[in-house]
Amino acid sequence: MALTHLLILALIQGVTEFLPISSSGHLILLPNLTGMADQGQALDVAVHVGTLFAVILYFWSDVRVVIAGLGRLIKGRIDTQGAFWALSLIIATVPVILFGLALNLSGYNDLLRSTAVIGWTMLVFGIVLYWADQTGTAEKRAAHWGLKDAVIMGLCQAIALIPGTSRSGITITAGRKLGYDRESAARLSMLMSIPTIMASGLLLGLDVVQAADMSIARDAGIAAVFAFLAALVALTLMMRLLKSVSFTPYVIYRVILGVILLVIAYT
Repeated sequence: MALTHLLILALIQGVTEFLPISSSGHLILLPNLTGMADQGQALDVAVHVGTLFAVILYFWSDVRVVIAGLGRLIKGRIDTQGAFWALSLIIATVPVILFGLALNLSGYNDLLRSTAVIGWTMLVFGIVLYWADQTGTAEKRAAHWGLKDAVIMGLCQAIALIPGTSRSGITITAGRKLGYDRESAARLSMLMSIPTIMASGLLLGLDVVQAADMSIARDAGIAAVFAFLAALVALTLMMRLLKSVSFTPYVIYRVILGVILLVIAYT
């Protein structure tokens, strides 16, 4: 695959994975609207791995706490913040795994990859994000994350398997409506992405390994590096901006893109 194509894919995935504007929706739109060849599962896995390493690096202090807590959780001890977070992350990841398997086995996964679906989800969930951000309180911090909130955010994360919804967008929406401040809602959303990306990468990777060759491996490596760098920059900018800016700019982008896609889809 041409280097420019790899760069475009990596930039789209890296920038949109953690912003509330839907990475999967943008990746589907690229071949739908430009006529470019579909990148295939190997590159999907590669760019997801790149963004995975970016979020782990950026939130390493939190990840380290969760890893330590996971060890205590395995021993049956839920007596630290890390152990409680580890349990909450597991609970929040179960719905997306079950819903993802159901979509794959039923064949509905492919039916949802249309410009019209992405247009509607961009528009509707963008408006919902604005509503939650404007009406949600800010009395909770990430340290207050409880099992009930993990279940709610986990169920919302499963809905994000519908292209255009945005995994980060809908979990941030849930977090804001549950009373978390903007930075904490985004922080929890990013932590939730780690086991989710791992699970989706493993699911896709099992199919990729059987058909992999050296050219695919080379392209995948290049795409992963580009996606890692793009995701790290996007994460850094978003987390800094959240100290002074709301989610409204992302909402405006979603609404405009959604309307454009619906016009294209229905004309």
